Amino acid sequence: MASAVTHQQVIDVATRLFGELGYDGVSLHLIADALGTSPSAITEAAGDKRAVYLEVTRQAFESEHRMMEAVVSRAEPGQRALHQIVDAYLDFHLTHPQVRALWAHRWVADAADISELEDQYARPLLTMAARKIRDVVPPDVNAYYLLGTMVWCVHGYLGSGVLDRSKGMRSPDDPEVIASFREHLHVLMERLLIPQELVPPRDSG
Repeated sequence: MASAVTHQQVIDVATRLFGELGYDGVSLHLIADALGTSPSAITEAAGDKRAVYLEVTRQAFESEHRMMEAVVSRAEPGQRALHQIVDAYLDFHLTHPQVRALWAHRWVADAADISELEDQYARPLLTMAARKIRDVVPPDVNAYYLLGTMVWCVHGYLGSGVLDRSKGMRSPDDPEVIASFREHLHVLMERLLIPQELVPPRDSG
């Protein structure tokens, strides 16, 4: 007889599996095996695979939304707000690797038939942050691309680490590396906020 499982038990295990293998690499049988139960017990507790995935992403991405909402609401005005957003975004993904993993799978066309999640979860985050910093973004800089630069850098860093000065790679979890990467992000964001009139002209030669 299959063991009974709760809705949240299914979601917790499915979050780990979807993060490791992606939506396309996970079946209800795999989730059931991980919980020591049957696929029918999974369906009864949390629905079919699509329903489980949608709940996994809802819980994961809404936690990211709560983080951004909190930092935007308390951020100081001006350029300082962007630095606080950058710090909060980096810290969130350092401590929530399962959320980064879910996004990473989506960026390589995982769950391609479920296309609404970016508009549902990613767009509101960028819009919220862009509204907070719009007064300090120069007119020749796209605020969404600026924030996209933060997203791309953070996820690239967490996915690969950094080259050591002498040999090999250093882990993105290394406190010293985190500190230097954070400093780099701050410098990068500052450069993107330089007013257009202060940017040296490009050499057309």
